[in-house]
Amino acid sequence: MNSRENRPVSVSYAQTTHVVLPNDTNTLGNLFGGRLLQWLDISCAISAHRHCKRVVVTVAVNHVGFDKPIKLGDFVTIKSHVSRAFGSSMEVWSDVSVEDQVTGELIKCNSAIYTFVAVDHAGRPVNVPEAEPTNEEERKRYEGALRRRQLRLILSGKMKPEEATELKALFE
Repeated sequence: MNSRENRPVSVSYAQTTHVVLPNDTNTLGNLFGGRLLQWLDISCAISAHRHCKRVVVTVAVNHVGFDKPIKLGDFVTIKSHVSRAFGSSMEVWSDVSVEDQVTGELIKCNSAIYTFVAVDHAGRPVNVPEAEPTNEEERKRYEGALRRRQLRLILSGKMKPEEATELKALFE
């Protein structure tokens, strides 16, 4: 298999559902942020693996929004997918929703963006397939991914601002 072939974003879709139990909450009865991060990391890892069929490791948590509290007893659904691939790395986007237990409606409450790298048996990075968006939401996330990647690399000191082609206007 050519590791840089295109794969539709849809092959990376993952969905997990959790119930918030007493051991998952703080003294206010809200889900611990750390527990949500754990659930997100697992869901995002599944998406990254589905995209490249390789062992993947988390290299960055680029963004996590804790927009609304999640309460004891809530059903939490995490939907993740690879939004774009860069050589050996993949940006993975997750949306977090709470289910209305009467109507079944999913109410978006949080989101996250993680970065994973595919590795071989010795832990060395390996190339992954390109991610091919097939709908409008996937295209928007795909198009913004290069800017988000360049910003993350600048903030981590791995890229100089002048090297960030997508962000040049911000630094002029």
